[in-house]
Amino acid sequence: MRGKSGPSGTSGPGGISGPSGTSAHPPRPPRALTSLRERLRDTFWLAPAAGLVGAFVLWLVLSELDTRIVAHLQKEGAYEELRDLLTFAADARTIVTTVSAAMMTFIGVVFSISLVAVQMASGQLTPRVVRIFVRSRISKLTLTVFLATFAFSLLALTSYEGGPQPDPRRVMSAPFLQSLLTLGLVGLSLLLFVAYVSSTLRLMQVGPVLDHITREALRALARQPAGAADGPPLGPGTAHVVHREEAGVVRDVAVARLVRAARRRGVVLRLVPRIGDFVVPGTPVLAVHGGAAPTRYALRHTVSVGVERALHQDPAFGLRQLSDIALRALSSSVNDPTTAVQCLDRIVQFLAVAVRMPLAPLHHRDRRGAVRLVQVVPGWTDLVDLAFEEIRWCAAASPQVTRRLLAGLDDLLLLAPEERREPLLRHRALLVEAVERTVPEAAARAFALHPDRQGIG
Repeated sequence: MRGKSGPSGTSGPGGISGPSGTSAHPPRPPRALTSLRERLRDTFWLAPAAGLVGAFVLWLVLSELDTRIVAHLQKEGAYEELRDLLTFAADARTIVTTVSAAMMTFIGVVFSISLVAVQMASGQLTPRVVRIFVRSRISKLTLTVFLATFAFSLLALTSYEGGPQPDPRRVMSAPFLQSLLTLGLVGLSLLLFVAYVSSTLRLMQVGPVLDHITREALRALARQPAGAADGPPLGPGTAHVVHREEAGVVRDVAVARLVRAARRRGVVLRLVPRIGDFVVPGTPVLAVHGGAAPTRYALRHTVSVGVERALHQDPAFGLRQLSDIALRALSSSVNDPTTAVQCLDRIVQFLAVAVRMPLAPLHHRDRRGAVRLVQVVPGWTDLVDLAFEEIRWCAAASPQVTRRLLAGLDDLLLLAPEERREPLLRHRALLVEAVERTVPEAAARAFALHPDRQGIG
């Protein structure tokens, strides 16, 4: 991105995150480490690579310790104790050899089956569930331990010396500690294999997948600062910053760095696209109010663009995934209204939390309380439309879904304050109209329009 003089776009409504502008202790911007942590969680190679490096370091350390143990026993003349160590190492050598030969084949078979399971889950639910597998801690830990076991067992084999029964008076090292650690890694691999299979099977079940998506979306919603619709007005637009990198989806924003860059220039920055929007080179991503744009160096790595959306700053992405799963379940090729009802359960759960949250544009402040960054987020109407619009279009012919949808809207109407009831009432009225057009029989219409939290049961 680079600064460019010129007119800015129209400013959105203001908002204040956290305490009001008169507070003596304004909230600090989110830490930059959060974005880095989320990016690392989206990678699958880091943990296995670290495991391989750790296995090599452990081998070097334990090899040196084994040498010192043998040297100490030889110096003390404790040949019986040394013979016992050599006997144990010789017995363990067969296991280590077997592990080194079989572990790589075992890894290939396990993860080949897992990829098939993930492919089946993505075909039945949505391709977005692949990110659950990629971000799974148990998947990364299992692969890391498997590869570390394989690498360490190969390295441990190089430490064995002599024949089947080496002379303890001549032996220079006995890989006692290395053999113990190899056996421990084998046991840990077996335990992780059981946990990994259980985790992979849960990935193929609708309920656990929906629960995982909902919990991630609610955590993202809880991390989002509170906004207010009556924030301080922005100054005149003086410049804008255009996107100069590859096209992609806005994944997250380094709020702390943008606030710091704006404070040093004495300006206010406004994020033009929302998190989750697709941007192309040459389009504005930041509008500048009150002065010149910060330097290109100050704004580097502040707006992260990737090939797909992320959840940690985009709670609406959770609703998008739930809606996608429901739409696929309602398609004529799948025809699984029960799964759509389960999605509606989670959608209502999410909206029940969001209904009383101040979903307004965020004004991020510096330590002195001055507004430095304005960020537009989806409002209540946006979330309701995202949750129900597409599902409503496909649900009119399914009484199980219409009954659950009506029950969910009625529950939200009980929770919603007066100013947030309008989009819920609108979707309820549109659903009733759609059912009346689709279902000609009066008795069938009455059945389809009867609210039921289980659909039909």
